[in-house]
Amino acid sequence: MSEETIRLKTDSDGIDWEQVSEVLRKSGLSDAPAEVQKKAFTNSGLVAFLLDSDKIIGVARALTDHVSQGAIYNVALRDEYQGRGLGRKLIESLLERMQGQNVILYTHPQTVLMYEKFGFRRAKSAMEFFQIDEEHKAWLENEGFFLPEGFRFADEYKREDMKGPRWRK
Repeated sequence: MSEETIRLKTDSDGIDWEQVSEVLRKSGLSDAPAEVQKKAFTNSGLVAFLLDSDKIIGVARALTDHVSQGAIYNVALRDEYQGRGLGRKLIESLLERMQGQNVILYTHPQTVLMYEKFGFRRAKSAMEFFQIDEEHKAWLENEGFFLPEGFRFADEYKREDMKGPRWRK
């Protein structure tokens, strides 16, 4: 676990997808098997892997049109490597390759403060549509990923545009 042996890889060539799946599973981000992770990462516009010798210790990916919009997903780092600035390397690698683009990020509510250090801000108007079972939706809401259904911010209650589309009136 020496800093000299840690390297950043920005392509999927030769990646051990079982290790990627393990990093994501142990981070609580995904239980998907290796073949699903391979498909997700190789279909993404950008990838970043941190390796300590041949051991995958961190992963991240981004969807991007390479022009104006990007989204970061699946940022994970093995526990024993956290607190050393290595997660920052993953994020910076993706952000550098998305310069000039608007970037959204999905993260666990417990890591919001970390991403604010990169300049990310919480969005008031982001919407999500998940095609998952009700139990998983309830877990997401309980963990703080979703606001309660029908939630309105305090400043929205008196706004006419928050009462429904004008074309319906």
